Amino acid sequence: MKVLVADKFEQSGLEGLRRLGCEVLYDPSLKEESLVEALRVHNPDILIVRSTQVTAPMLEAGDLSLVIRAGAGVNTIDVATASKRGIYVANCPGKNAIAVAELAFGLILALDRRIPDNVQQLREGHWNKKAFSEARGLKGSTLGLIGLGNIGQEMAHRAHAFGMRVIGWSRSLTPERAQAIGIGYRATPLDVANEAEIVSVHVALTPETRHLCNRAFFEAMQPGAYFINTARAEVVDESALDWAVREKGIRAGLDVFEAEPSSAEATFDPPALFHLPNVYGTHHIGASTRQAQEAIADEVVRIVHAYLTTGEVPNVVNLATRTPAQYLLVVRHLDRVGVLAHVFNCLREANINVQETENVVFEGAESAVARVQLDSAPPESTLSAIRQHEAIFSAVLVPLS
Repeated sequence: MKVLVADKFEQSGLEGLRRLGCEVLYDPSLKEESLVEALRVHNPDILIVRSTQVTAPMLEAGDLSLVIRAGAGVNTIDVATASKRGIYVANCPGKNAIAVAELAFGLILALDRRIPDNVQQLREGHWNKKAFSEARGLKGSTLGLIGLGNIGQEMAHRAHAFGMRVIGWSRSLTPERAQAIGIGYRATPLDVANEAEIVSVHVALTPETRHLCNRAFFEAMQPGAYFINTARAEVVDESALDWAVREKGIRAGLDVFEAEPSSAEATFDPPALFHLPNVYGTHHIGASTRQAQEAIADEVVRIVHAYLTTGEVPNVVNLATRTPAQYLLVVRHLDRVGVLAHVFNCLREANINVQETENVVFEGAESAVARVQLDSAPPESTLSAIRQHEAIFSAVLVPLS
């Protein structure tokens, strides 16, 4: 199987793919039209990317069957087009959680102790101990988490080690689960913003979370509170954050921001927000530790291995959770050539669409049971035709609830 890796990738991961017997094409410089052309010319089965945008023309250029995001999210991939073309999309959730949590806490500490300003003034030859001796300290303060997935939970662990109180909100969080992980449950993001002295955002970008942190959110935050975003830039309304920094004294630590360069190195004209003294920024490096990248590379190899050996894709994100199937056809049969072909031919003649199929073989490989999900009920004549095959014991139609 041919694999194209179109982003920087750990050597251990490349070697792991080759040990699986894959033909590996590695070119992290491929972007936009050059990637479209590479997909057209080389026609790989699998595409592996990190931050590279995977667009509809790329998905349509060759005959891909699987795209793997070597990272947690899939917002850089046109999942809708992939689904229309029957291309699996998978990611590596949780593998960079510790790295992102470490950076988020680094930004919290940097804001509290004004570390970048300390460094800058020392380099400029200024000794200003008096100005930098007024940090609040973290112990006893309240950390509010927006999002309690893998990264949010890693944040909670570290906050407890710092002696902080933790509260949180996420769409899936319940009071019982919050209690189990040792945090206070809050019903809305605004509740978190109103109560926390430090807010850290860890939600995926979806239509529901776009500009989740808006003017109302920042109006709810306490004056002088700290705001951390290591998730996605679009989760935050930057104009509202700009207002909060200027008018409420909010301190912000940001690893992501709108209109950031897509390449690893580029000239950059930062927005006005980043010129404010209480705003610290990093270069979208949350997941960029060697430990995280090795873990992600291992996970990519595991996904490819499973796909090669079983046909199943771990961490797949674009399979339907519920198909249009209305009926289940259960066929008990001898494990013989042509039996399933007979069943499917009868369904085809009745214009019945098959949604999903599972065929389980019994010990000894003499008999099997096929479970076929259908979008409509076949007429009795079709069921009779199916049952007429000499290798079929029974064919029973069951409505799906």
